[in-house]
Amino acid sequence: MTDNFWQGKRVIVTGGSGFLGSFVTEKLIARGAKEILIPRIENYNLTEKTSLQQLLADSLQPAEKIPAHLKSAAFQPVSQTTARPENLVIIHLAANVGGIGANREHPAEFFYDNLMMGAQLMHESWKMGVGKVTAIGTVCAYPKFTPVPFREDDLWIGYPEETNAPYGLAKKMMLVQSQAYRDQYGFNSIFLLPVNLYGPRDNFNPKSSHVIPALIRKAVEAQESGAKEIVAWGDGSPTREFLYVEDAAEGIVIATEKYNSSDPVNLGSGYEISIKDLTEMIIKMVGFDGKLVWDTEKPNGQPRRGLDVSRAKERFGWSAQTKFEDGMRRAIAWFKANRDKIR
Repeated sequence: MTDNFWQGKRVIVTGGSGFLGSFVTEKLIARGAKEILIPRIENYNLTEKTSLQQLLADSLQPAEKIPAHLKSAAFQPVSQTTARPENLVIIHLAANVGGIGANREHPAEFFYDNLMMGAQLMHESWKMGVGKVTAIGTVCAYPKFTPVPFREDDLWIGYPEETNAPYGLAKKMMLVQSQAYRDQYGFNSIFLLPVNLYGPRDNFNPKSSHVIPALIRKAVEAQESGAKEIVAWGDGSPTREFLYVEDAAEGIVIATEKYNSSDPVNLGSGYEISIKDLTEMIIKMVGFDGKLVWDTEKPNGQPRRGLDVSRAKERFGWSAQTKFEDGMRRAIAWFKANRDKIR
């Protein structure tokens, strides 16, 4: 940890009220960040240039003039000097994102929204002299047949898996932009590639959730209703790597403190599991004793995903700490405890 990095800094966390963002915000508070700003879509549409410019202008106001809707619940004014652009740090987590089904239904939206958010945010930040931008990419940016474990140097050896290529490529453009703006302008931005996340506060909406929350919800509801079977997508053969959300948040905050290069960096757990084994684990943890049926008409997605996580350890000393089974138990417990609040 860099003891004084957050002192005198003002931090914008786009997507700060979301799943990952809520944990990033907690980590920032624990590290002493005082002036944390969280833009919400009802106030700032980050796909629109004028709205993004308004966000940056509002963020550079003296503390007492910053709109109340932009201040996090933990916002504590520090001093007028934090209003300088060079003292502004942006952690860009906001994304239009979903699982395989959502990617198949909304490829154009996922491409446009994520491309425009990332490109305009970095460009306008450079124009205003922002001190640092941490851009969060996606493992979907990797080519479909990347050798496992995925190494950052292999990002450009092929085309991404088709069902999520528009989303993955839109996010990967932030890497290109980070490198180009550093080369030409000396602008300080970094690009991190988290693997699929899971944990408490995840999105459990069946229309847009990723595989773990979707399976947890399906298994819990099947168990409670006495259903005789659960239907899962594909054939269970693909492998995936998952990262506990709190570990991801820690990695993002540490990288923001310590890392100052546009070389991409994976954030992962180094633990690979098949969808079949994952599904059976969830069913067992939930206590469902019915039949598991595979719908092989549905797509599998990318055949294998597993990351080489050595660069994060080498460059800024981060590695995942949470055992997969422990994280899964916490995710299931949170879902059961918060069923009434989940749509």
